Amino acid sequence: MMADIRLLLIDDHTLFREGLRRLLAAETGFQIVGSCGQLADALAVLDQGQVDLVLLDYDLGAEQGSGLLDEIKHRAGPPKVLMVTAGATSACMVTLLQRGASGIFLKHSPPARLVEAVGSVVAGEMWLDPQIVVPVIDSAIRGVERVHNDASLSAREKAVLNAVLDGASNKKIAATLHLSESSVKAALQRLFDKTGVRTRSQLVWLALEKHSQDWLG
Repeated sequence: MMADIRLLLIDDHTLFREGLRRLLAAETGFQIVGSCGQLADALAVLDQGQVDLVLLDYDLGAEQGSGLLDEIKHRAGPPKVLMVTAGATSACMVTLLQRGASGIFLKHSPPARLVEAVGSVVAGEMWLDPQIVVPVIDSAIRGVERVHNDASLSAREKAVLNAVLDGASNKKIAATLHLSESSVKAALQRLFDKTGVRTRSQLVWLALEKHSQDWLG
């Protein structure tokens, strides 16, 4: 039997945080190990070393949730971080990914999507809310193509990158594109080689960074 996913919830709005806690606690396979509104309290929970994923509000009133990213990154066996925001700017979203966030979730999205996002991030996938991704997919692909002058992408590589930017897992990409999972992994490896990155998370934020002006426009 697989162990429950251990979650730490950080949000300065008590009502919203309690709603999250009840929603996720009712889901099979989730365990809430901490729920707090300040970074100092969050660090105390993290010091216990029992967290798989942090649901981190971007705006904590007197603090910015992003301040926790650097602290988490330097810990042994760091938990994944899914940022939660009501409307951070596009530039901030790109920066959050660069600083180590594994995904960004919009507060007004459906609860079922949150459960999906948590599962995806814990599984090692990048999660970007569809409302964030759709406007920048085409420009992000062009940005990756320009990383190296000779790094042209095949039609299959473009399709796989498009799906990765959309937050799809290898299994979902294979089903959508009618490929085997090994073919998807091979296409990803070619993308890694052409762009000089080592993980799909780096691939996503490199793509976004390379065309941040289009994002801002």
